[in-house]
Amino acid sequence: MTSEPTRPGAGKYVLFDVDGTLIDAVDNQRRVWATWAGRYGLDPDEVYQVALRTRPMETFEAVVPGRDPQECLAALHELEDDDVRSGVYAAFDGASELLSALPSGCWGLVTSNYEHRVRGRFSRTGLPVPGVLVDAAAVEEGKPSPVPYLLAAERLGAEPEDCLVIEDAPSGVESGLRAGMTVWGVNAPVAVDGVHRHFGSLREAVPDIVAWSKPVEAVAGIEPT
Repeated sequence: MTSEPTRPGAGKYVLFDVDGTLIDAVDNQRRVWATWAGRYGLDPDEVYQVALRTRPMETFEAVVPGRDPQECLAALHELEDDDVRSGVYAAFDGASELLSALPSGCWGLVTSNYEHRVRGRFSRTGLPVPGVLVDAAAVEEGKPSPVPYLLAAERLGAEPEDCLVIEDAPSGVESGLRAGMTVWGVNAPVAVDGVHRHFGSLREAVPDIVAWSKPVEAVAGIEPT
């Protein structure tokens, strides 16, 4: 693990990935892709393994190279929207406590999904939605590009070195690192390459994330000047 960049005394900000980090959506994603694969006469397990490693357009190119990718995407979006309305979702243990404890205006979401789905899932699980939410439609370059996390920092009025990224996936970790931010990994049995710290679960990370978000003066019991 690499050393963490710090700026003592600076304001601190926390940026969260959503699926796999705050919301447990693995079973939902598997069901959506299985249904999608069935429409095209494909093996659902094989399609899902490809989808885990690639973005949708790349998945379509790999598994149905002769089909119109926009048609494939429309079918996937239809299934995903239906799942948001009718699927069963759960927040990871500690997510509600953590988000409620963070100072308002000092945290945001950075997701490869779309805002309306995030809001739907957060509504279903009772999680608060922050003022800053960078989704797939907000950027031309998604993770592992640094662009999504840099945009979130800009919207928060934060310097990248004052941001903590919470991620579960290699592409998201790479995105945060390339943005020049501190990156902690959660919800994985082993650390993703490059993370500054690793926690087996989000619950384990809650006290440390909350501590990060507090100004140095507050933690030390010193009144800011």
